[in-house]
Amino acid sequence: MAVNGTPPPPPSLPAHPDPATDAVLGSGLLHELAHAFGGPFHFLLPHRFDANLAAFRAALADAGVDGRVYYAKKANKAAAWIERCAAAGAGVDVASTGELREALGHGVRGENIVVTGPAKSEELLRVAALQGALTAVDSLDELDRLTAAPRAGGAPPPRLLLRVLPPAQPGSRFGLDGAELEEALAHCARAGDAVRMEGFGFHLSGYAVQPRADLAGHLVDLCLKARVMGLRADRISIGGGFAVDYAAAGDWHSFLATQHPGHYHARRRFTPADFYPYHSPVAGADALRAVLAAVPAGGRDSLGSRLRETGTLLLMEPGRALLDRAGSSVFRIQGVKDRDGYAILTVDGTSLSLSEQWFNSEFLPDPVLVPPAGRAGGTRRTGGTGVHPACAGGATCLESDLLTWRKIPFPVRPSVGDLLVYPNTAGYQMDSNESPFHDLPLPPKVVFDATDDATDDATDDSPVDTGDGTTRGGRPRWRLDRRPAC
Repeated sequence: MAVNGTPPPPPSLPAHPDPATDAVLGSGLLHELAHAFGGPFHFLLPHRFDANLAAFRAALADAGVDGRVYYAKKANKAAAWIERCAAAGAGVDVASTGELREALGHGVRGENIVVTGPAKSEELLRVAALQGALTAVDSLDELDRLTAAPRAGGAPPPRLLLRVLPPAQPGSRFGLDGAELEEALAHCARAGDAVRMEGFGFHLSGYAVQPRADLAGHLVDLCLKARVMGLRADRISIGGGFAVDYAAAGDWHSFLATQHPGHYHARRRFTPADFYPYHSPVAGADALRAVLAAVPAGGRDSLGSRLRETGTLLLMEPGRALLDRAGSSVFRIQGVKDRDGYAILTVDGTSLSLSEQWFNSEFLPDPVLVPPAGRAGGTRRTGGTGVHPACAGGATCLESDLLTWRKIPFPVRPSVGDLLVYPNTAGYQMDSNESPFHDLPLPPKVVFDATDDATDDATDDSPVDTGDGTTRGGRPRWRLDRRPAC
């Protein structure tokens, strides 16, 4: 609450501590890379992706459920994640011909790819069928086109799921309603061996557990109905929507309770409904565990039990949840302007590389200030301790180009040449809306391999090659992300 017309100090929302990210921040490499690239960049931690994938698979195994995890490629364009999927035998969820080609080009088998999205092009349907990918059919017209397409000699029939319009979200433009489902099932039954109707799928907005379990239970019932009609129908897809827990509960609730228009540049107003839920008590693989343990509406047994009893495979397409703590975004401060008790920082990139800002929202986890001498802790620079609030804008002529409208309470005064590192941005933030506006180049992606071992001997002044993609002495090895030409 404001006192004598002055708003309370700006709230902080620190991201969960992450040793792997801290190892990179303390390595001294970020300033070298910022100099080398001459602009902003992102860094990626593929071993985090591996750990998140393993956690989802463990949740399935612990529940005794046969399932498949498909990485939702739209969450991040980097090739590193597809490389990890290929190495681990995981699947990839794609929605365009370019995404399909890239997944195949990085070694993901066609049978491990699911093709989603509305009104797919003829080329996408054709290549998906030729490669044995699973296609989520979104309309009767798409079903007609998929089943009528000529097949090359010896090619298997196209594999498909029927995407269901969620009854609780009737305004969605995706999926088949009840009448359309009936017609689609009859179509597949008439087609016989010309198609492989393998089941049903859905995608729900939001992150609530029970609605997912309820609709998944309904899809199991649809599978049983389809089997009576002679269709395979042995799997369901529950899509994505597994929350990421960015910050501690106390910090999140304190932030929501105290945030005030005076804490934002130009007194920008946000309501709690404008924000992603940056704290979630049930997130990632734990959310999958909760869905499997929930009892679908009208039933007596858990969803996991229903899947086991009916021999139904569970498919899922997490994106953000597989990228939790798997990367961050780095910007160099190139201007500092004082304004009414806070600073306006201008960085060497744009908010197009921090996508939340372009959805009338704000990416809230605090960026970390990294001066040339090392991560800011409050006493490394003249200016002493205390709070030094600053917002951060992009290097464009747009008033709305703010990476952070909020006045971040930095521990030291930011200066030109310092770096701002936005934590945990791999999930959707990095590149969903990136654009070479003002002819600024797109930020490159740097891959740090196995950085958990990067600081085994941080006091050693002579880095030693460990042979596993890292060097001891706080100097992780890095490479540029590779993407094939399309």
